[in-house]
Amino acid sequence: MIDVGALRALRAVAALGTLARAADELGFTASAVSQQIKRLERQVGVPVLAPAGRGVVLTPAGQAIVDSAPEVFQALERCVEAAQSVSDGAPRGILRVVAFSTAIRGLLAPTILRLSTRCPDLRVHITEQDPDQALHSVDAGTADLALVHDADGLPVPLPSSLTQRHMHTDVGDVVMNRTHPLARLDPPLAGADLAGHAWVTSPPGSVCHQWFRRLFADVPEDPDVRHLVDDFATQLSLVASGDVIALIPRLARPPLGEGLVSRPLRRQPKREVHAAWRRSANASPAIQAVLAELVCCARNPPTKSCE
Repeated sequence: MIDVGALRALRAVAALGTLARAADELGFTASAVSQQIKRLERQVGVPVLAPAGRGVVLTPAGQAIVDSAPEVFQALERCVEAAQSVSDGAPRGILRVVAFSTAIRGLLAPTILRLSTRCPDLRVHITEQDPDQALHSVDAGTADLALVHDADGLPVPLPSSLTQRHMHTDVGDVVMNRTHPLARLDPPLAGADLAGHAWVTSPPGSVCHQWFRRLFADVPEDPDVRHLVDDFATQLSLVASGDVIALIPRLARPPLGEGLVSRPLRRQPKREVHAAWRRSANASPAIQAVLAELVCCARNPPTKSCE
């Protein structure tokens, strides 16, 4: 019988192209992954990988095994869910969650305390990952639940083995020192209001930088970008100086304190946040418990009760 760990290793190698990358994802050494692949080859009696430059490729036999792997993992997961469903159905064990950084701060972190109280036998392990990597991790079985956002209005492609649920719509506001001239204007602010002011923004290539550039789509002059900073807390420290303003997603925004204020925009930039998990794990009490708390958190500020 094929070893499940070896099957998972082959699937990771197929997706990532090298033993080293597969080992990093699975939490093993490259040598351990190599031994798992060799054990699989002994079990099936044929080679499943072939060298290709600095990486490896699947043999036809290896590809056939990988193509059949989702059915195997889904069947095993259904076995686990069946065992849980005949018990009291209480969430328990470890749930591995992967998410982008601002979702961790704005959605996951506020749920942890409530989950520890309501589900004392459930432990949530969180890893920061970008949406593409997060979906791959859930699809490959190295994570159980992902929080992802669309990329500039375009949904992240969802593997057929996964299902998803809308969790939250995140929007961006302009944050400024309370003494800044924009703070005296009546909201919402238009693109023309923002011209001529100095900015700190997220670096090019990020969703928030795309939001920023779109603010000036109808403004003839280029924006005055003084600083490129990826960390939003650092952006806010620069905004506090009074020299620059920033476009900050609400999920990423800590309490502003007395010195800073936020102003909404007439054309609010936004991104949709979804939770994704394997279809075969849909009945998981742990996943359903975390989803319920995430929905609660998305609908209510962390300082308010979700009852």
